[in-house]
Amino acid sequence: MKMSQQAPCETHPVPDSRGINLFEADAARTLLACYLPKDLHAHLLPHLQRLGALAGSLLDELAGTADKHPPTLSVRSRSGMDVSHVDKHPAYVELERYAYSEFGLAALSHRGGVLGWPTPMPPAAKYALTYLFVQAEFGLCCPVSMTDSLARTLRKFGDLALVEQVLPMVTTQDFDTLHQGAMFMTEQGAGSDVSATETQAIQDADGNWLLHGDKWFCSNPDAGFAMVLARSEHAPGLKGVSLFLLPRTRPDGSINSYRILRLKDKLGTRSMPSGEIRLEGAFAWLVGERGQGFKHMSDMINNSRLSNGVRAAGLMRRALTEALYIAKNRRAFGKRLIDMPLMQRQLSKIALATEQARTMVYQTAQALEAADRDPSLRPLMRIMTPLIKFRACRDARKVAGDAMEVRGGCGYIEEFSDARVLRDAHLGSIWEGTSNIVALDVLRAIQKEQSLPALRQHVDQLLGEGLPVSPGLAALQTQRIEQAFAFAAQASAEGSAEHARQAASSLYHVVTMAGMRWEAKQANMPMRGYLADLVLKHRLAARDPIADPERIDPALCEWLASAI
Repeated sequence: MKMSQQAPCETHPVPDSRGINLFEADAARTLLACYLPKDLHAHLLPHLQRLGALAGSLLDELAGTADKHPPTLSVRSRSGMDVSHVDKHPAYVELERYAYSEFGLAALSHRGGVLGWPTPMPPAAKYALTYLFVQAEFGLCCPVSMTDSLARTLRKFGDLALVEQVLPMVTTQDFDTLHQGAMFMTEQGAGSDVSATETQAIQDADGNWLLHGDKWFCSNPDAGFAMVLARSEHAPGLKGVSLFLLPRTRPDGSINSYRILRLKDKLGTRSMPSGEIRLEGAFAWLVGERGQGFKHMSDMINNSRLSNGVRAAGLMRRALTEALYIAKNRRAFGKRLIDMPLMQRQLSKIALATEQARTMVYQTAQALEAADRDPSLRPLMRIMTPLIKFRACRDARKVAGDAMEVRGGCGYIEEFSDARVLRDAHLGSIWEGTSNIVALDVLRAIQKEQSLPALRQHVDQLLGEGLPVSPGLAALQTQRIEQAFAFAAQASAEGSAEHARQAASSLYHVVTMAGMRWEAKQANMPMRGYLADLVLKHRLAARDPIADPERIDPALCEWLASAI
């Protein structure tokens, strides 16, 4: 596909950032060095620089084209045979090649050799690349995440022979032999209530499992493999639900017995197909223990929730980059927008939520890596995952809208990225659990897995190793941390579901504040400490809404835009 060329122009009255390197334009890109071994970080830098250049040019153009040409479904061949074939636009297919083959985003956590690195990479590396890729294309990152998560769940719970058979097919970088992954869980009468699952799993005379029923919302419906929940036991609720691996093609090479009934006409992620599935005696393999399906699927769901948070963070970063570029290069009333106090306040609000999410991405990635290495450390990961899914995904919606406003009328038209980013940003708060469900999961982690002490220990460690808070804010910081943990503990102990959102938000703000103070010292980046102060004063402390507002330090906006 031919890419149009347009160099960034500072003199044109309508600034256009097309062609900028989205990695190099990020003033906080060096934070990654705090979270990776030095040799791996050095190895990844040229790949990140290349991906940043692509994301700001070719990949962004491909994403815009794919967004305007959604996939279509052919339910029958011209000779009248059922086919359920999804036709994807060539622009989307080219994006797939970059994600799966060129950068190996679904493979690099599972095997060595991706991007020339000899061993599987840690989560922080995967999410750093995803954070950058999603700034160009959001929709495809859902199938990429599901393929990665399916491989992870299969490795943890699948029969060894099944793992050896399937894993190479979902982690290959050979695009022509790749089998993508999916997750078919949602039913009309069982959205977030998995205990209401009605899809049936029945064994035939040969002991094969056959699935019958409808799945209501299935993204990447023509994937090579999908994890599916179905009721296999004569037991109520979750006890009767098992996890199955559904192949698109049966072992004998024939098409499996399920149909894609239709594709969804979605608000966002229009480039990526989502459909409704009817299982008509479809062959599947049991994964893990019978009747323990939700327990096993939870691993895939939690990984997908973390990926949702990463993608929300990436969208915010793209929105912030666009807003900063406009504010730095657009003039009005004889001044640059970035020099105007009210614009500085708006940019600082956009930046604060964006940088909180980035910190939470890396902190949660570290918690995931630690829990995989030592299961006793699972409680921290167990609470961090719903925290990022809840707050970052909600913040992305506001950040995308506020950044669109910086561009003005041009931001509302589909020729720029803003409208697509805004539409896509609304997905995170819904998929893999709505905000209410995920906030309640924070309380569940506290109640059932003793996650709150682990989180407190983590926060204390970050603060102890980070840039100290100024003496004038020290007492306020101590007070708000104590109150946040006390509130969450009380809400959990009393089962106060109505307080779940407040508890989750306050814990998120505490963790990101502590993480930013840690980053400020580790990366020698004092501006992270200033952002931590803003989290304390504007997210954790109550303020009089009509009091004289604190003036934002202009140095923050100058620093944020320094790389653009």
